Amino acid sequence: QVQLVESGGDSVQAGGSLRLSCAASGSIGRRATMGWFRQTPGKEREAVMSILIPSGYSYYTNSVKGRFTISRDNAQNTIYLQMNSLQPEDSAMYYCAARTTYLGGWSDSSTYTYWGQGTQVTVSS
Repeated sequence: QVQLVESGGDSVQAGGSLRLSCAASGSIGRRATMGWFRQTPGKEREAVMSILIPSGYSYYTNSVKGRFTISRDNAQNTIYLQMNSLQPEDSAMYYCAARTTYLGGWSDSSTYTYWGQGTQVTVSS
């Protein structure tokens, strides 16, 4: 069983930065996808970025291009989401997700097996 624990959420002003972390306990297999989704009340969960383990190839949604980066520490089974130039529309609960395969659309939340409890990001204008 894989457990995901997120950290790093906070309240910041527009233009600020945050770094989210997601540590996975248990084996995620030799090939896995880990990623970040976000959700605000009344809206569907949105894929933000994902990264392939161990290759490091990453995917992103257009709204975060040039502002967010995803990275991983394979030895620690941990991924990070560096968020710069944060805007109020980035405010959401951010969830870490993982699946033990490369297969499936990276942004399709139904293909991810494991989820963290979420960490809140609030950006004020």
